Amino acid sequence: QVRLVESGGGLVQAGGSLRLSCATSERTVSTYTMGWFRRAPGKAGEFVAAISWILTTRYVDDSVKGRFTISRDNTQNTVYLQMNSLTPEDTAVYYCAASSRPSPPSTSYEYNFWGQGTQVTVSS
Repeated sequence: QVRLVESGGGLVQAGGSLRLSCATSERTVSTYTMGWFRRAPGKAGEFVAAISWILTTRYVDDSVKGRFTISRDNTQNTVYLQMNSLTPEDTAVYYCAASSRPSPPSTSYEYNFWGQGTQVTVSS
């Protein structure tokens, strides 16, 4: 059973930064492609970023490119999402997910396991 637990969300002013963490069960990060998605109030969920376990390929959505960085620490079984230059449009619940596909997918149905989410609120 793969367990994913997000943390690091909170309230931040526009222009600020947050780092989200996704703690996983043992060896998940080194054997699954890991992704981050978000869902803003009243909107559909959207892909944010993903990192492959086999190719170390990273894929970041255009909406956050240059501001968000995904990384992983295999020794800590943790995936991170560093978010800089935050704007109110980044306000959402952020979800960590794990996929068995070797190349980072950007669609939610390609992910097998999901965390409960962490709230990020950016004030103007």
